[in-house]
Amino acid sequence: MCLFNPPQMPRPAAPPPPPDVVNEVDPAALRAREDAKKRAAAMSGYSGTIATSGLGVTTPAPLTTSGGKALLGQ
Repeated sequence: MCLFNPPQMPRPAAPPPPPDVVNEVDPAALRAREDAKKRAAAMSGYSGTIATSGLGVTTPAPLTTSGGKALLGQ
């Protein structure tokens, strides 16, 4: 057995190509997905909104004792 010139192994056969996949999408599913995206985009700002009554905030804002910034909404 020679270490400097090992015997050549035959190359394995190439795997067969993958089958063609047909991607058929139902138009109703596309419309439903777009409608869901539009609804989610329209509702995205509502979760962070703090709503008051039609009169607004009727109490004066308390000030901090250090004379600095006002604490609004408390």
